[in-house]
Amino acid sequence: MSGPMSLEPGGAHQDTLALRLADTAARPPRRAWAETTLALKLPGPDEAEVSRLAAELADRVGPAVHPYEVAALLEAEGLSAETIRGRYGHPNIFSLAAALYERVPRVFPEPVKAPDPWRPDTVRCLLRGVLFALPGLAYLLTAPLWNPGRHATALIVAGIVSWAWGQALGHRAYLRMVAGRREAGRTLLTGAPLGAAVATAAGAAATGGGSVTWAVAAQSLYLAAAGNLLVLGRERLLLIALTPLIAGAAVLPWWEPGPLLRAGLPALTLLATLGMAARALHGAYAAPAAPDGGARLPLSRSLPYGLFGLAAAVLVLLEGRLEPYAVIALTVSMGPAEWLLYRFRGLSVTALGAASTPSGFLLRSAGVLGLCLAAYLLLLLPVALLTGAAPAALLLLAATLWTALLLQAFGVAWPPALLCGAAAAGAATATFLGPAAGAPALTLSCGLAAPGLVVCALWILGRPARHG
Repeated sequence: MSGPMSLEPGGAHQDTLALRLADTAARPPRRAWAETTLALKLPGPDEAEVSRLAAELADRVGPAVHPYEVAALLEAEGLSAETIRGRYGHPNIFSLAAALYERVPRVFPEPVKAPDPWRPDTVRCLLRGVLFALPGLAYLLTAPLWNPGRHATALIVAGIVSWAWGQALGHRAYLRMVAGRREAGRTLLTGAPLGAAVATAAGAAATGGGSVTWAVAAQSLYLAAAGNLLVLGRERLLLIALTPLIAGAAVLPWWEPGPLLRAGLPALTLLATLGMAARALHGAYAAPAAPDGGARLPLSRSLPYGLFGLAAAVLVLLEGRLEPYAVIALTVSMGPAEWLLYRFRGLSVTALGAASTPSGFLLRSAGVLGLCLAAYLLLLLPVALLTGAAPAALLLLAATLWTALLLQAFGVAWPPALLCGAAAAGAATATFLGPAAGAPALTLSCGLAAPGLVVCALWILGRPARHG
């Protein structure tokens, strides 16, 4: 042996240990080495490239409400995983999307304003109002040829029946229009002649028949044919057909046309209207047929529309007995009334987009209803004053009819039929029992019906679901 082993500190054994652990201090800590390795494998994001991408996509990233929307945008832009890692320094698309979402401020631009689907056709609405009143020129032309005192009852009864039948038939034709124009034309071709026959029979029965039956038949045929043209949207054809009647009435202040022209011009107008209606129906039949012929619709669905037409005719007749010129103005005003119906629907859609709660929409609906109804009544107020008619009776009647038509436009049929029917029955009963009580009875009846219809309109149309 070389000698005894020293056991003192600093001895040989320490040298041996020192040799074994000589490189321990030279190596970096394990954690530091690992961090250095990761830093080499995954370098940080390229901020300049990310900022450049954020500037390019700012207009589409700004409206996003979640980084996932930005990720979908990046995917739509075609950024691959290699591009995201190599060019932008992010491990995946979601990391880059989060970075862009944080860099771009949130912006919420107003949505593009959609066109109003209920924008009314002003010319068409005004034309329809005029077309409702122009047939009255026939009575002006033919007045010297018949005795109004003897035959007016037959024409009035036939007119009331035609009005009620036309309302029901028009509603049924519009329902069939959903299946196709051909199906609507078939409904009109079947229902219009039948309605003219029923009205003629009712008018003839009212006076026991006689020569007045020909005048009643002519009136009923015209109303049936004109109704077909209006339902099919052929207002201009109807205006052309009325040209002989308009020309004959226009020369009356300066020239006496004589019995032949007084009878011939209305007859020519009737033939032209029948021809135009036949042409329109032929065009409807040329449309392709529905695959299943259209669903069968029960007649009961159109019954309340017919009852409303009957009630409206009676109410207008009672007003006409008192103020005939005011009724002419009321008839012409049906054109602006239709225009306001469209405006109500358009303004209601706007209110639906602006309201945030059901109660808020109800308040806005009340404002829209009040605005449209006030505009219609203000249009008739000067007419009532100029003609000397009682403003209360005319305006309440107009409010009743317009609000009822508004409810019908939304498919609400029975409340207008019942309320207007009750008003017509009450006013007619009071008038026939005592003619002196006609005006107050009509005012009272419409004064009760109009507020009831307004409340009904607010209750039903003040709900967002009706305008969706």
